[in-house]
Amino acid sequence: MKAALQRLQKRAHGDRGFTLIELLVVVVIIGVLVAIAIPVYMNYREGAADKSAQADVRGAITAVESFYTTKGNQYPASATSKTASFPLDSAKPNEERVAISGNTTLSYVKSSDGKSYLICAKNSGGSGAIYKYDSTKGGSVETATGTTVNFSTCAVS
Repeated sequence: MKAALQRLQKRAHGDRGFTLIELLVVVVIIGVLVAIAIPVYMNYREGAADKSAQADVRGAITAVESFYTTKGNQYPASATSKTASFPLDSAKPNEERVAISGNTTLSYVKSSDGKSYLICAKNSGGSGAIYKYDSTKGGSVETATGTTVNFSTCAVS
């Protein structure tokens, strides 16, 4: 009898593994974690895209004001771009450029009197937010209320 118990104990120590129930519990836990993580990740991506559009507007403000200072108090001509950058001075296209992040459309619109300007941007990978700066108001970049933007005038509707 003692020998039979020893054989059973040896066999029990050698059969180590997971039961089907334990494996199913682990799979369910992983599924719940993934279900939570994916929407959070997507929100982070949208937020990052929105922040890049907002940063592009700030960078454009700096470039335009630098141009104004160095070119005898005149603002550059209006421009809209979806590319990585665009020049402020067509005579010197490799100097004084406005950098633009990926998936961002940015527009710079000079007023008809040449004394002020608007800058607006939207990132297609973001939440759809439109960022706008009006030089007559100054201050910070605003989130425009609306869903569409006319990039030739920076009008939001």
